[in-house]
Amino acid sequence: MANNYNECIIGIGSNIYPEKHIESTLAILHREVLVESVSTLVKTAPVGITCQNDFLNGAVKIQTPLSRKAFKNYLKQLENRLGRDRSLPKFGPRVIDLDIIVWNNEIVDNDYYTRDFVKNSVDELLSTSKCNLT
Repeated sequence: MANNYNECIIGIGSNIYPEKHIESTLAILHREVLVESVSTLVKTAPVGITCQNDFLNGAVKIQTPLSRKAFKNYLKQLENRLGRDRSLPKFGPRVIDLDIIVWNNEIVDNDYYTRDFVKNSVDELLSTSKCNLT
């Protein structure tokens, strides 16, 4: 890891033109942060509100000089730039959803434990490194 950089794995998902929006998100991330790797994308059924399109989900491993709070804010701004409608229900359809799952080898989002697709995507990215999660 580069000096003064934080390593982070973010979950990425969409169910509104998901291929287009995830591709756009990854292109922006490649321009704006140091992307190390991207997991396989998987189709998943919606949680909560089930009468909507399936999601496309995966994870992205990055490095950032930003603090965790600043990076979370950056991700929310990125969602907004891509057209995320925050008036929709929490588990409703979304253009893009970006969540910090792992921060400096520490799991910081319980979805890792409760959603297999999150765990599998994160574990895929960690399998190429020698990290132990705490």
